[in-house]
Amino acid sequence: MTDGSGIEAGTPESNSPAAGAEETGTPEISALASGSQATDAPQSSGSVAEVPTPAPDAGQPGAPAAGAPKPGAPRPGPAPTGIPKPGGPSPRADAPKPHAVKPTGPKPGPAHLHTVVVPAASDPSLFGRVDEDGTAWVKTADGERRIGSWQAGDATEGLAHFGRRFDDLATEVTLLEARLASGTGDARKTKAAATAIANALPTAAVIGDVDSLARRLAAIVEHSDEAAAHAKEEKDRVRHEHTERKEKLCAEAEQISTESTQWKTAGDRLREILDEWKTIRGVDRKVDDALWKRYSKAREGFNRRRGAHFAELDRERAAAKTRKEELVAKAEELSHSTEWGPTSATFRDLLVEWKAAGRAPREADDALWKRFKGAQDVFFAARNAEASERDSEFEENAKVKESLLAKAAHIDPVADIDGARAALRELLEKWDAAGKVPREKMADLEARLRAIEKRVRDAADSQWRRTDPEAVARAAQFRERVAAFEEQAAKATAAGKRRDAEKALEQAKQWREWAEAAEGAVTNR
Repeated sequence: MTDGSGIEAGTPESNSPAAGAEETGTPEISALASGSQATDAPQSSGSVAEVPTPAPDAGQPGAPAAGAPKPGAPRPGPAPTGIPKPGGPSPRADAPKPHAVKPTGPKPGPAHLHTVVVPAASDPSLFGRVDEDGTAWVKTADGERRIGSWQAGDATEGLAHFGRRFDDLATEVTLLEARLASGTGDARKTKAAATAIANALPTAAVIGDVDSLARRLAAIVEHSDEAAAHAKEEKDRVRHEHTERKEKLCAEAEQISTESTQWKTAGDRLREILDEWKTIRGVDRKVDDALWKRYSKAREGFNRRRGAHFAELDRERAAAKTRKEELVAKAEELSHSTEWGPTSATFRDLLVEWKAAGRAPREADDALWKRFKGAQDVFFAARNAEASERDSEFEENAKVKESLLAKAAHIDPVADIDGARAALRELLEKWDAAGKVPREKMADLEARLRAIEKRVRDAADSQWRRTDPEAVARAAQFRERVAAFEEQAAKATAAGKRRDAEKALEQAKQWREWAEAAEGAVTNR
């Protein structure tokens, strides 16, 4: 009985998915494609669509997407013209071509897309019927079951309507299977959604292969626990790896805090550790807090140690500045000194002290060095000017000595030892009077003078040895000793004392050698 609008009396319009359709116990089953809208078009067998799979922290599976129609709601499209025979063409064969399910939320990146095979549109005529009075039936393994009443059109349109509702339900199950297979969703939420659909399936107002859909839902429920356990194991593994990474970063930061003195490099590395730290997630909160306290303590310790270092460095530089100011004052006092030797030595000592004083603040250090170097330059420029004048004088002295050496070449000590001695004395007097010569010529000139002196001295020594009366007397004494020992040997032989004779001959031989050596020395003079 109807109220004139085509809706069976007693069916609240608010509970029907479309005007004119009544459903017995139809549950409010959500579209499980998070952010997606089910299509009205039939899919060819094995059609592939890219469907976004929500991240693990997405909302509860089964929450209806914005703008998505409720399962079972009639979708726009041409109404079928008749009830097909079993095995015949689909009553929606003239529907639009398959298209990809589009999400309504933000466009996911490639990492969130998984290939999902959208099931082909089923043929509702194989799994149910709609009587001429509008009563809708679905065939199951337990027999036919009345699912509702269709009063909004002919039976063909009603059959197509309930078939589309089954296709929507099958699409939701396919998405649940894809989510479980991809491992990106929460297996517990997937199980809850599959359980809700399975519980509502015996009273669902759909026409299709309900038994096959029930088996698929049971398989999802069965494997969800295994997937949840695997997900927990993977989560624990990742948490362990991330904890180890943070522990290593903590250990490195602590080592830097206590050992490193490369302040800039170490500071940069601590900032790099912090940047890397921020990218590591999934660590247990208590463990993460403890590790963060360790890192913070290490960083603070390094900053304190670095601050103390630079504070000490500032003190040292202030002391160096004071010391260098004193050295500059001394250098400026000495800059006009004409005591070239002692002052040069003093400047060398001041430079050693300057290097030992350390670095002052950069600007002050540069200014002080400029003053110190300026004082040095004034002194050494004056010394060098005088040295140049002196070198000119020394060159003239060198020429005089060259002339003296040339004249001394005629000295012949072998021919006239007394004349040679007199010429040498005259040469030495003039040599000393000539004065100093350039440093680079000094060695050569002195060597040539020493050669002349040696030649005269050797000749004088040779003459003295030839006329030395002591040497002649010494040789005669040696000969007398030889004669005495030979006489002793003769007497011992005559007396039959052979051993005494041999001993006396040995001594005579030794004294003869000494006499010959002394005579040779006198002869060779």
